[in-house]
Amino acid sequence: MTDETSSAAPRRRRADAERNRQALLEAARAALADGAAPFSLEAVARAAGVGIGTLYRNFPTKESLVAAVYEAQVTELIDEAGRLLDRLPPGEALGEWLRRFAHLAATKRGMLDALRRGVLESVQQDDVAGRRGRLAAAIAPILDAGARDGSLRGDVQAEDVVVLAAGALMPVEVDAARVERLLGLVTDALRPA
Repeated sequence: MTDETSSAAPRRRRADAERNRQALLEAARAALADGAAPFSLEAVARAAGVGIGTLYRNFPTKESLVAAVYEAQVTELIDEAGRLLDRLPPGEALGEWLRRFAHLAATKRGMLDALRRGVLESVQQDDVAGRRGRLAAAIAPILDAGARDGSLRGDVQAEDVVVLAAGALMPVEVDAARVERLLGLVTDALRPA
């Protein structure tokens, strides 16, 4: 085998290995959302139907597993923006996307509780600008469509909406009624006067 051959593109995961990884992510997500019991890697492995060794091969630390769950949720939120705009008028699509963003914020607080506070924050800081940019790019078409149909202000930048929503929802523990009030304030700020 030559050096050229060994430096080729990374190997794709086997189908069963990818299924195990996805099962672990789903089990971890459920455990983090539950919040009733302390977050346990052993319980996640059991719920995923795999051994603890399989968990550690995929996620060598609790922090890496929680960070992967968070990143998967961010990616889902990004992907959902276009689907919402396909199904709903722009103002409604943005409102629904913001509700899902609020859910992500609540999940993040649960993740912070599952770990030492600084760990997820430090992992997240590695790509905070990139993640914010990806979220902004995802909702830009909603904002553009809303500006065209008059349901949303035309002078709003997508990244400002992400920062506004994060500032309103991420730093504090809030109940469902308060989340709805905060989302109402955010969406009111985005409507034309």
